[in-house]
Amino acid sequence: AGRLKIRYPAEVVAESATRLSVRAPWAAPGVRDFGFVRFEPGDVFVEHYWNDRWYTVKEVWSADGGLKGWYCDITRPAEFGAAGVTVEDLDLDLWVSADGSEVLRLDEDEFAASGLGLSDPEAAERAVAALDELERLGRRGLVALLDG
Repeated sequence: AGRLKIRYPAEVVAESATRLSVRAPWAAPGVRDFGFVRFEPGDVFVEHYWNDRWYTVKEVWSADGGLKGWYCDITRPAEFGAAGVTVEDLDLDLWVSADGSEVLRLDEDEFAASGLGLSDPEAAERAVAALDELERLGRRGLVALLDG
């Protein structure tokens, strides 16, 4: 909604005209327990941003190097610039566990309450379509998306 939610340093690991991938440690203080996954100090995120897609995908790795899964944010297409990456989170998320057994749609109530459907119906439609696409990809495996 136009306000800065979080800013943190990250290391660029891959870059193309449409995609930027970075590595960063868990940036929030303490542990965040979602019930289906815990983000905690020592975790490392490999984050993938696209300037032509309505989502970001974050690989979540534990301190011991084990893949926890993928946390996907539905966003407007990312903007890449000299100051970093800027994304507008649209309050829809998807979790895919490392073994693919869990594919969870998250925060649909927050999205509905955001009012985007009324203030920008086209963006709301694109956001829901992006969530549907990621859910399909999540059920087939996100590795192909990230390798391409």
